[in-house]
Amino acid sequence: MDVNEIQDEIIDDFSGVDDWLDKYQLLIDMGNGLEPLDEQLKKPENLIEGCQSRVWVCASFDSSTRKIHFEAESDTVIVKGLVYLLLKVLNDRTPEEVLATDLYFIEKIGLKEHLSPTRSNGLNSIIKQIWNYAIAFKTAS
Repeated sequence: MDVNEIQDEIIDDFSGVDDWLDKYQLLIDMGNGLEPLDEQLKKPENLIEGCQSRVWVCASFDSSTRKIHFEAESDTVIVKGLVYLLLKVLNDRTPEEVLATDLYFIEKIGLKEHLSPTRSNGLNSIIKQIWNYAIAFKTAS
């Protein structure tokens, strides 16, 4: 499935839910599907700056497939759901695919207007770190 098909699927999942408390619950439920990050990867260099909660993002690059594999975790349930959605769209993609992706699902499901300013800043910091990984792997390959 390409990134836009996955984003459209996310939009469909959220479109069936009208109440924002229920949307937050859906986001929390999705976040529960995020694999726990190995404790050894929860080190300062993997911690995202600019997030109110603690979020770790790690990436590895498979040079044979040219795909980036992301792993991440957060200590709060809402942010864990946000991370889950980002990885669902961007995980196991080439650096070029990651960098070319317009993450339109964020606005379409209403996250932009329903996240607090600090959570929005944190979300932007997570996206920025994912793009930084993609730039680094693109440059190195």
